Amino acid sequence: MSISLKEIVKPQVGIQARSQGAGTPNMAGIGAFLPLLKTKNSVLFADIQGNVNFPDVGEISSVVNTTISGSAISSSSRLGLRWLNGDRNWMYGLNAGYDTRPVTSSGINSGTNIGGEKTFLFQQVGINVEAISEKLALDAYALLPASETQHKLDDSYQVDELTTLGINIGRHLNPNLKASIGYYLQLNPAEEESDGSGVLGRLSYAIDSSTLIGASVTYDKEFKTRASFDITWRFKTNSQESGAPLTDSVVVSALSAAPPNRDIRIEIE
Repeated sequence: MSISLKEIVKPQVGIQARSQGAGTPNMAGIGAFLPLLKTKNSVLFADIQGNVNFPDVGEISSVVNTTISGSAISSSSRLGLRWLNGDRNWMYGLNAGYDTRPVTSSGINSGTNIGGEKTFLFQQVGINVEAISEKLALDAYALLPASETQHKLDDSYQVDELTTLGINIGRHLNPNLKASIGYYLQLNPAEEESDGSGVLGRLSYAIDSSTLIGASVTYDKEFKTRASFDITWRFKTNSQESGAPLTDSVVVSALSAAPPNRDIRIEIE
């Protein structure tokens, strides 16, 4: 494989959107992938996102016991290193970063008088390791709260941030289509009754070099079955035009993909 990473790994900007899931909101926002240092077989990069979180749909709760009606702006940042092995048939990566998610009490439909608007800022540190070949994709992650994990709304309700540890195994059915299964452990530092395991199934399809769509289904004892849909579009500022066919190498394409597993997950009890 004679592709020069200095030519193919370029800055990207674009948008992402996703429907609500298990402890995560409906959201849409902008993102950017920024290569900071490139060598023959590696890239040091930063990836940043800013998202608007939207209300829950109808009576379907993203946080278990009530619904979210308010909007807020969340953020996510990752700094990482990705590199190819000598034969360039595997890509390995490590990234870590910081995420924020504010929640306003006036946007929580608890049905009780909270007694004045309150804004709770949830923060977490995310760590992700990955290994990708032309056929297989593996990643393991940890989402660790970095601030107070529990905030009281009133005498009846409290907002809790979850710790999530997980691993996903995927297979590239072809250069465009990937199927994945995953396992995750969620822990509520404030309420041990919420602790438990969950499973995930996902299909993602790269329409072209810029656009990725996906559908995920999760199940755990706290949130039960949840389905979520997402789309990511990023314009690549290189010789490969937006909308052009994918590079023949899944491994090389993965060098500039947006890192996954970045959402702050909360529940209301």
